[in-house]
Amino acid sequence: MSERLQGIEAFVAAVEAGSFAQAAARLGRTRSAVGKSIARLEQRLAVRLFQRTTRSQSLTDDGQAYYERCRRALDELDAADAAVDAGRHAPAGTLRMSMPALFGRVCVAPLLMELAHEHEGLRLDLQFNDRRVDLVEERMDLALRSGPLDDSSTLAARPLGHQWMGVYAAPAYLARHGRPTGWEALLETAGSHRFAGYGRDGQRPSAWLYRDGATGELREFPVPARVRCDSLEVVAASAVAGLGMVRIPQWLAAGAVAGGTLVQVFEEAQPFGYALHAVWPRARALPRRTRVVIDTLAERLPAVLGPAGRAAAEPARPA
Repeated sequence: MSERLQGIEAFVAAVEAGSFAQAAARLGRTRSAVGKSIARLEQRLAVRLFQRTTRSQSLTDDGQAYYERCRRALDELDAADAAVDAGRHAPAGTLRMSMPALFGRVCVAPLLMELAHEHEGLRLDLQFNDRRVDLVEERMDLALRSGPLDDSSTLAARPLGHQWMGVYAAPAYLARHGRPTGWEALLETAGSHRFAGYGRDGQRPSAWLYRDGATGELREFPVPARVRCDSLEVVAASAVAGLGMVRIPQWLAAGAVAGGTLVQVFEEAQPFGYALHAVWPRARALPRRTRVVIDTLAERLPAVLGPAGRAAAEPARPA
């Protein structure tokens, strides 16, 4: 029975990973072991599951039908494991999680540290980077993603709020250069102002996105940036230093605003924010440790993100 399940697990992993080598890395086995498990499975079933060539592999019709049933069976096993885990009094085990570096350090890590303090059995394996990880291939339990999500049949997602954006500048800068009262005024006087913008890999600074106050349509303001860098922290510091106006998340500006070194240049009739989601590999049920982390973030992150971000979280949906 053990070898039978191993063969099914190796087969499903090979289908979803796209190759025996990647399946082996995902399962922590050798490529040879994965190949032998699938070969024994084909021998037992007396069918060919993969059509192999020297350069590629693809499922046969029998393989496709068998994969769909095996995937459902493994989902049921995952659900059974999760049901047992959910019955425990407190979340336990290791949660592997990826999140954007700066946002994760400033906004998420403090909440997770409090959660770990409350639940001694919970272990956290946290990765802070701006790379979009492959949750299945890299065996991640959970990730936070900012911005639009791609359609996916293998991932589920839950909204956590928005990273609400604002235009900020130092009081001394505005005293010298004037203070626009809104987007229309900023566009008209852009030539007399200085800006710092965010840009990656040597590219031009990202255009500032905003919503038209009358129509709600999404519009762009191409930033004629005097300072360009790939660090939002440095962009914010540029504004504090009086080098110009910046467009940064409210959570990043909050400390400087409270300290009086930055002010929000104008209120926006229709605020713009980047949607934030928790994303995880789809399963019929979640381990309790994952569910507790998601619920905690959904409850507490909106207040961290800014006043406009306190809308109620929506239920989980496909990523």
